[in-house]
Amino acid sequence: MAAAAHVRATGSPSTPSAAAAVTPDAAAILDGVPAAPERTPYPVAARRLLRDTLLDAARDELQSRPWSEVTMAQVARVAGVSRQTLYKEFGSRGEFAQAFVIREGDRFLVAVEHAIGERLGDPHAALEAAFDVFLTAAADNPLVRAAMFDEGAEGLLPLITTQGQPVVERAAERLAAIMTTGWPQVEPDQAELLAECLVRLAISYAALPKGPARMTAASVTALLGPYLDQVLTRNEA
Repeated sequence: MAAAAHVRATGSPSTPSAAAAVTPDAAAILDGVPAAPERTPYPVAARRLLRDTLLDAARDELQSRPWSEVTMAQVARVAGVSRQTLYKEFGSRGEFAQAFVIREGDRFLVAVEHAIGERLGDPHAALEAAFDVFLTAAADNPLVRAAMFDEGAEGLLPLITTQGQPVVERAAERLAAIMTTGWPQVEPDQAELLAECLVRLAISYAALPKGPARMTAASVTALLGPYLDQVLTRNEA
């Protein structure tokens, strides 16, 4: 009886208390476990989902018609929201189109980053692969072709040419960051110069291709490769 009462009061003699259950080794292991990622607040997550859903709906519509024939009412209907919700989020058709072009450009930059990352030991190969990735995608992707050749006032082409400064700046900034991460010896201003040249050349060649993507990429590398060699060598010295 006394033993039972003791067990009820203090727990089984063979079972350590909760405080003692974590041995120093176990505590060390737990200390090494990374903390759970910070949670995204619901309003932020909800807005991100709304924007992605609307931009994905526009992408679906572009599969069958040029942007100049895609209405905001169609995009909203495909996304499952009201037109008022679309305009409340993006403000205007022009702002929505620009957000769409930037989002699609970001997707290409992920592929470019991967192409460069796999070839950091051979800067010329990295440069050529990055350019080739973009031009190949531009030639093969119907959505990119639609953007490149839908030239009307309501088309997407002006957003990457005559009105394309925000798109060019964003793409060049990301590409420069890729370069300085992969080749830390490259100064930021040097990376920015090379990145902007690459972005502008890529858009120009995609809009008016001269030949196969790989051949064009090799030509651009022959032109810009020596500059990359120069900054890499000079900054290593």
